[in-house]
Parts: sequence; structure tokens; C-alpha cells
Amino acid sequence: MKPDNSNHHPKILVVDDIPVNLQLLQAYLATQNYRTFIARNGVEALKQVEVVEPDLILLDVMMPKMNGFETCKLLKKSEKARFTPIIMVTALNEIESKIQGIEAGADDFISKPFNKLELLARVKSLLRVKSLHDQLQEKIVQLENAKERLRELAVTDGLTGLKNYRHFKDVLSLEIKRAERHKSPLSLIMFDIDFFKNYNDRHGHLAGDRVLQDIAILVTKNIRKIDLAARYGGEEFAVILPSTNTKNSRIVAEKIRKLVEDYHFPFQESQPNGNITISVGVSSYPSSGKTFEELVSCADKRLYAAKAKGKNIVVDEGEC
Repeated sequence: MKPDNSNHHPKILVVDDIPVNLQLLQAYLATQNYRTFIARNGVEALKQVEVVEPDLILLDVMMPKMNGFETCKLLKKSEKARFTPIIMVTALNEIESKIQGIEAGADDFISKPFNKLELLARVKSLLRVKSLHDQLQEKIVQLENAKERLRELAVTDGLTGLKNYRHFKDVLSLEIKRAERHKSPLSLIMFDIDFFKNYNDRHGHLAGDRVLQDIAILVTKNIRKIDLAARYGGEEFAVILPSTNTKNSRIVAEKIRKLVEDYHFPFQESQPNGNITISVGVSSYPSSGKTFEELVSCADKRLYAAKAKGKNIVVDEGEC
């Protein structure tokens, strides 16, 4: 019989309290390049499983203190051996014993005195099953990762890496409900890059995209984990600030405005004001509005009020 190469040197845990049986089984398994580990009782087997994480277990039924049936039940309850095939080695041929073994979680049986070729054939067969199970689990993990990646792509702006408008709308709507339920504050910052069309026209869209990306990074690095930054559209951005009142939201808005003003963007000297800057509008729940539409509309109106007042400023009060 040729060695099983479907799994490179599989690990097999041999559980038996009789040294001669251990030696014999190890000798048989060594002919197929299997790596063997031994345990002399059920307690040792449970400990070895945690360390070795075997691909298959050969488990003797007749052992002192804890017999094979009890050990099998405990192995199948453990995280490391839950899907590990178990072959029970028994001198018992009664159908009741095999039923008891199946109920305990055994996958196959072999009777003593066992035939070497039969033993290796059963081992090879169950190792193939284990290999297929492991491959399936790996594919499931890959599929879950791919699904998570797709979910992330569905709510992410491709250029800036910030959340997109759809996700922004969903989150702000949820935060409004939470603020209403807990009677807590909530604020929204909206800002727009000043003279951005001029920058794009003079230096091209690739340079403009780089500005959008740099601003996205500046914002992301300077807000809390519970906050959410989004690209609202074009050169307009939004930041949701849960549990933040008007006073504190102005501090955050002013911080973002100053970060952009102080950052050195390529070709910024060509801008009408000699720099890349932003105009910022801030609205807060419930004083500025109690719905998604009201908060966005108020922040947007204050943003354009900031532009009308000369740009590169924060407006957090006034008519909505």
C-alpha cells in the first residue's frame, strides 16, 4: 500500500494503555510516513488533542478509569477534536458495543487482533474524509471573507476609502433614532473644498483626486472610532458625531478646518486664496432638526453660509 500523500505527514494520536499495542500501532503507521503521538489513557488523550491537534485518533475501548466510549464523548465535545475522525479499537464484537461507540461519536471500528492492511486502509479512508472536511472549511472561510469584502465595498467610496452616501444615510438615520431614544446629543459636520473646480481645471482630475484622498486621511485620523466620515458627493464630505453637542462639534469642525488649512497640498499656491481650504457647516440634534432631511439641510445651508462669508470658516449657528 502506498503512503497517503493527500495530507503531508498526517498526525495520528494513538490512545491505548498497553505498551505492546502502542508499539505495534506506531510501527504500522510509520510505514506510511504518518506522525504518531501517544496517550496512555483518556485524560492524556484530552490533553494531547489540545497540543497536537491530530488529523485522526485511534482510540482503544478497554482502558482503566475512563473507557474509550467516555473519552470519545469528551473528545467530540472539545473544540480541537470536534471534527477529528475517531477509529475505536476494540476486542468487542457485539453489535451493542458498536452502537455505543457510534452514539459516543466514533467514525469507524477495528477489532483486535487487527490486520495491518485493514487498519491502514481504514486510516487512509478517514484521513481522506478529514482532508476534504478541512478543504471545505477553508473554502467556507474564504467565502465568508469574500462576502465581508463585498459588503465593505458596497458601503465604501472607491476613491477616498470613506463610507459612501448610502451608508452615511443609513447610519445617520440610525443615530437619530438612538439619540431620540436615549435623549442624547448628535451632531453632523458637512464641509466642501473651496475653489475645487479651479484646482481641477488647472491641474487635472488626478491631482484633484489626490486632494480628496489626502483630506479623507486627515479626517479619518482625527475623529473617534464611534464617529463616521463619509464622502457625501463630489468634493463634499460629512462627519457624523454621536453623543456630541453643538459646542463640542464646533471644536471638531474647527480642528478639521485647521488641519486642511495647515496641510501642504501640491500646487496649493495656485488657488485663489493661496491655499487648499474648506468651508464647514454644522447642525445638531435636536436644536437644528429632528430628521435626516432636517439635519442635512441645516448643515448644508450653514456650509454655504460659510462660503458666502468668505470661505475657510465654520458656521454652526443661524437660520436653517
